[in-house]
Amino acid sequence: MEKTENAHIELLNVDSPEQFIGMFGIREENIPLFKDELGVDVFARSGEITLSGDPEKVALARTTLEKLQEIVMRGETVDRTRIRYAIELASEGKADRIGEIMRDVIAITYRGRQVKCKTLGQKQYVDAIKQNTATFAVGPAGTGKTYLAIAMAVVALKNKEIEKIILTRPAVEAGEKLGFLPGDLAQKVDPYLRPLYDALHEMLGVDAYQRLLERGAVEVAPLAYMRGRTLNDAFIILDEAQNTTSEQMKMFLTRMGMGSKMVITGDVTQIDLPAGKRSGLVEALEVLKDVPDIGIVQLTHRDVVRHELVQAIVRAYEKHAAKADRKPRGVRPRSF
Repeated sequence: MEKTENAHIELLNVDSPEQFIGMFGIREENIPLFKDELGVDVFARSGEITLSGDPEKVALARTTLEKLQEIVMRGETVDRTRIRYAIELASEGKADRIGEIMRDVIAITYRGRQVKCKTLGQKQYVDAIKQNTATFAVGPAGTGKTYLAIAMAVVALKNKEIEKIILTRPAVEAGEKLGFLPGDLAQKVDPYLRPLYDALHEMLGVDAYQRLLERGAVEVAPLAYMRGRTLNDAFIILDEAQNTTSEQMKMFLTRMGMGSKMVITGDVTQIDLPAGKRSGLVEALEVLKDVPDIGIVQLTHRDVVRHELVQAIVRAYEKHAAKADRKPRGVRPRSF
């Protein structure tokens, strides 16, 4: 470790090798993150961490490490994405909230894996679902919008708070026409519903899912199948809602019956509707923003919980979109 003149130095004790590996990785691959993100030198030896650099940054690094240490002591895994997120929170003066990451168990998969919120945005989302009859979650891919909603739906079904789970999404053609896909209508729309099946299989297991499907306790169907129905005592999830038209969104929202809960998820940056068609999700967010008992949660790249590269990709696209919005009139931004 290079020590600059007048560098402030602080020490942090790590109680066990397991804690050290939990924070810094088997090959200490996470240590450079603190230098890159905070500009501090980190040196580890014999259960003691030495932090050196600017006093404010060293204090920030120490606080972040102490909070991460608490998470590791709970038995959680801390990856590079979580470290970056913890540093961001500490830099914003929210170090006391780092401990909230991955604290509460939302559900348990059929394999026994605990499902937890990994960001404060996800926690806000889960809380909104608990507190409201209808919740809109808008954000990029990888933020857990659909997965967390399905996890909560499964818990509600197991607790007998509802009688059935209904999952739906619009079958919007994105590059491939339905008419050219093989099979009957059910087989044609199956690829659009596959992400919903995958999440259900992970939460319930294939066998339990099939039993619930046969019993009518779980239904996965294209949005068009919702027309004309009143959905009572159900947990209803509309996925990929950015691809609904205004008429479809209104039709869906008015399916709400007694004892039901709705979650509507989507990413307004990935609209596949034909040119000139306004997204029903975009319109609904404007129309319903002040309606009581409707929660609206905006997730960002900071809430992406997939590979850290996904977070970087989402952030790069957000910056690109912001630059396009700042272009002078007459310059038409490229669409993707």
